[in-house]
Amino acid sequence: MPDKTVTFIDVGLALLIVVVGFLAITVICKLLRKALMKSKLDEALHTFFVNCLKVFLWIIVLITAMSYIGIPVSAFLAALGAAGVAIALALKDSLANFAGGILIILTKPFSKGDFIEDYETSGKVDKIDLLYTTLKTFDNKIITIPNGKLANSTIVNYSRADNRRVDCNFSIGYDDDIAKAKEILLVVAESNPDIFDDPAPLIGVSGHGQNSVTIDLKVWCKNSDYWDIKYYLEEQVKLAFDEAGITIPYPQLDVHIKK
Repeated sequence: MPDKTVTFIDVGLALLIVVVGFLAITVICKLLRKALMKSKLDEALHTFFVNCLKVFLWIIVLITAMSYIGIPVSAFLAALGAAGVAIALALKDSLANFAGGILIILTKPFSKGDFIEDYETSGKVDKIDLLYTTLKTFDNKIITIPNGKLANSTIVNYSRADNRRVDCNFSIGYDDDIAKAKEILLVVAESNPDIFDDPAPLIGVSGHGQNSVTIDLKVWCKNSDYWDIKYYLEEQVKLAFDEAGITIPYPQLDVHIKK
């Protein structure tokens, strides 16, 4: 077939399509963004969906405009596909993080403000982006974790439930009275009104070490009270043991010298 002769009218129509397409895409994207703001979708997905729609619409506009000025659409699509493959290979790790971000946002194993822990670090979720998740630690450090890595990790979310159990263990000497020590632990636990009566505190001997007997104390409280309760128990039990004459032993080494 003979090549199409491109006229000024064709060029003008192509430019008009681009201009009208630009205006239409701007309006459509604004409407989509407003609709997404009213939805329950995570904010990080709003920009993603808007950008995906924008790219798709621009491809349609450019293909339509090129058809008026004689540029083969098949050649454009082939070049676009080749460029996509090259970009995908170059950004393999980033695409893995991107996929992880989408997975995290859709499945919601954690949300902004949750306190989470994986096998390497822990902190409060400060921000969830499509590529990275930002945590803030107790000492105000900012940790940025790739979403690809985070999506494949075992995540402990301490904020998902309203209540949380505080686990403490205390060591006493073999010569000390276990029943008396357990009674002291119960009295200390019951002295704090923020510790739940139901489930009741759980107290029991959990181990026998070289120098001590270990007694566990497990109590329930509101998630927000966890650290206050933890510090309270550690301090008050030590004071109560001291007052009752119960020792908290430490490793000792006896040296015998032969004469």
